[in-house]
Amino acid sequence: MGATQTSGHGLRCCLLSADAAQEESGARALNEKLEHALRPRVSTPDHTAAVPRAPASKASLGKGARPLGPTGDSCLPADGFSWFSRVPGAGIPPRASCPRARPGSTLAQAATASASLPSSADDGGFESGAYNNTAISTPHLDALARRSLVFRNAFTSVSSCSPSRASLLTGLPQHQNGMYGLHQDVHHFNSFDGVRSLPLLLGRAGVRTGIIGKKHVGPESVYPFEFAYTEENSSVLQVGRNITRIKLLVRKFLQTQDDRPFFLYVAFHDPHRCGHSQPQFGTFCEKFGNGESGMGRIPDWTPQTYDPLDVLVPYFVPDTPAARADLAAQYTTIGRMDQGVGLVLQELRGAGVLNDTLVIFTSDNGIPFPSGRTNLYWPGTAEPLLISSPEHRKRWGQVSEAYVSLLDLTPTILDWFSIPYPSYAIFGSKTVQLTGRSLLPALEAEPLWSTVFGSQSHHEVTMAYPMRSVHHQGFRLVHNLNFKMPFPIDQDFYVSPTFQDLLNRTVAGHPTGWYKDLHHYYYRERWELYDRSQDPHETRNLATDPYYAPILELLQTQLAKWQWETHDPWVCAPDGVLEEKLSPQCRPLHNEL
Repeated sequence: MGATQTSGHGLRCCLLSADAAQEESGARALNEKLEHALRPRVSTPDHTAAVPRAPASKASLGKGARPLGPTGDSCLPADGFSWFSRVPGAGIPPRASCPRARPGSTLAQAATASASLPSSADDGGFESGAYNNTAISTPHLDALARRSLVFRNAFTSVSSCSPSRASLLTGLPQHQNGMYGLHQDVHHFNSFDGVRSLPLLLGRAGVRTGIIGKKHVGPESVYPFEFAYTEENSSVLQVGRNITRIKLLVRKFLQTQDDRPFFLYVAFHDPHRCGHSQPQFGTFCEKFGNGESGMGRIPDWTPQTYDPLDVLVPYFVPDTPAARADLAAQYTTIGRMDQGVGLVLQELRGAGVLNDTLVIFTSDNGIPFPSGRTNLYWPGTAEPLLISSPEHRKRWGQVSEAYVSLLDLTPTILDWFSIPYPSYAIFGSKTVQLTGRSLLPALEAEPLWSTVFGSQSHHEVTMAYPMRSVHHQGFRLVHNLNFKMPFPIDQDFYVSPTFQDLLNRTVAGHPTGWYKDLHHYYYRERWELYDRSQDPHETRNLATDPYYAPILELLQTQLAKWQWETHDPWVCAPDGVLEEKLSPQCRPLHNEL
């Protein structure tokens, strides 16, 4: 049994269930199999070796903690590991696991608590000081990071806007909740009517729910928010990018708050591209509200522009003048969002509820550049994740290496409110169970979590390119089900300066400044296996290397197991048909794939 402790706000209980113990045991077993399969040709990292760290501050950071950087402005150590060049997990010693909270546990805030998601970025990445980007100014995210646990291995389960938001709000992967692609207009994807989303569960439990900004999911019956200012009833520019308007809406929500706990989801539209739909405002809407003629003025925004020569170009983006200008525009919109985050936190502080609020900041998918959004590679799935809990201050300013998923946010927030996890059927008798875990235990002690899964089917309705993935420690396995077809490109990325320049350079036979070429980007192997500890840019596919056959088989088994557990309709594809009339099984197609 776990220990029970009392805090200043309410009861805390950490229960170690049999399921949690089996899960951790399974993770260790897989780790041991991977290490055994790699002996002796690939050296195993020395887990007893210390990772280079910045000098510790005077305040105790706790056992195994990482201090802030030397300037105090960054939550990552000055060890050369940043988003732009790092080897995930290299030299990171394994740490003892923390129990996984289960339904009915009280690893949550007392009844007076509030939970806020202020906010999620739209196509955001690691462009902040909190993740060691020294070229951009993000003082408010950096300040939030100093009072948060900063996750360095957080991943979305799907690299597409509506599917990711639906997964975040349901705890179910896109293939299970039904949001296979974008929700708006001609795409018209929706979650299944029987899905029980976070706002639905919270509302039934007596929690007041609110959303400000980009919703982008449906139907309304599945995602009901009591207080809602979104693109469904407002201009998305006003509720998603006008930070003064967002500030006033947060104030309105708080001023009309009753004695119930609340959940407020602030979903910024920045830094999403807008050159395809509203080019008058720039490629990233960086001119919207900047005070120039015809652009309007956002009173609370002090625009900051960047020299394209000064931006940090991620390894997966072509280093060309066009891409640098694109990134500079993106930086400006990130600055607007950063100032918006500061305004939201100030409203919480002014209302006297910040110290009762679980604050979470993340993004929905990778940035809209090559290998980013719509891909299940690292650039498309790795996300920023900051979690600030007033009940777990001892890990503020520390960095977690645990592998976590945005699928974990629903169980985390349910635990915060002490609401049991749902168990229900969407179709027939197949019971839906959350496969994510609560992240609250990670705020107490570093867990041994090393596996995340990915699932993508569409983005736009015309972009049928189902992919599934598993990322365990340094290994990433991607299964491209439609590998015979070229990888599709979405509309707003296609018209972007970066892609148009890449396309023109390729057609003309000129150097692209890119680490890939378009032919291999379009045409992919069915299985892609990468060892990111040796190949952090995922350029050497090891799937056909006989030496890595045991690793391939292990990860394929793990992936298939997860697909069956989450009722994936594509589990038998592309060389079989799912037969469910009697007992679920794959029937072979004999299609020579």
